[in-house]
Amino acid sequence: MKTIQIDNLNSVSLAFENRDLEALRKLAVPTQRVVNRSSDFSSVLMLSCNNIKHLLKIDTLEAECIILNLEDGVSREDKPFALLLCAIFLSQHTHSNKKLVVRVNALDEGGYEEISYLNRFMPDAIRVPKIKNRDEVTSVLERLNSDIELHLSIETASAWQNLHSFAVDGRVTAFYLGILDLFADMKLPQSLIKRDNPTMLYILSHFLVTCKSMGVKAVSFVYQEFQNLEEFGMWLSLEKSMGYDAKGCISPNQVMLVNEIFSQSMQELERAKKIVELFELNKEKGISGFVDDEYGFIDEPIYKGALNLLTDVTH
Repeated sequence: MKTIQIDNLNSVSLAFENRDLEALRKLAVPTQRVVNRSSDFSSVLMLSCNNIKHLLKIDTLEAECIILNLEDGVSREDKPFALLLCAIFLSQHTHSNKKLVVRVNALDEGGYEEISYLNRFMPDAIRVPKIKNRDEVTSVLERLNSDIELHLSIETASAWQNLHSFAVDGRVTAFYLGILDLFADMKLPQSLIKRDNPTMLYILSHFLVTCKSMGVKAVSFVYQEFQNLEEFGMWLSLEKSMGYDAKGCISPNQVMLVNEIFSQSMQELERAKKIVELFELNKEKGISGFVDDEYGFIDEPIYKGALNLLTDVTH
């Protein structure tokens, strides 16, 4: 994988320290990137694009998806510099086994302009925050390079109401649940964000099922208390039992736990392989439903579920 050469890195660091936008613009040169179209990522880590030290760690991080963040956590003064640093680091990662997604600012706060600029640098996906309706999704797709995926943050009451209408194009491939902003916009107290709260369980279930019904990846919310790994692990166990396979993270320790809990066990994969083999063998004999001594009743829906599991692992 290509990394930043030391001379270039020194120039980038110096330009950023001196707040020299023009120098950074000259260093932001588009290169031919191989777009990572993988959808089987589980750990999604946020990196602020105004922090060069964090950007330098992209190659060594264990996260399977990196969110290059231009929005929350980046001051208004730093946003122009963050955009250029994001472009520079994208151009240095011409091929990455991690999915590199840029979270732009809200559409009415510079998001459209950022998307137009980043088209030349070919991130694997653009993530749009505070999306509200289908028309906004369509307007983004009209501006977005046709080879770049579109991810959406579901964090407004309008987005929740219109969630089912957002998959207007095959390029819309992932939704992220922004639970704190969503609760604030719905005027729901954050004290409801508990593992045993029925409202919270409904939101998690509805979000996941709606995403699945549209063929869109559902990424669960970021747990802010990053030092409380015990509670974080309990959330992961709950979400995995519901059917989730991806979660937002804000620390490397959270990433490690997500990878550990959401990874498919060898036992699950072996079971899926056996079910596929048994079904296809019996189907050749004209049998589409049968009972196996070890795996119980197997029919076409059971077979398709096993096949989907194996497909997810190999893509």
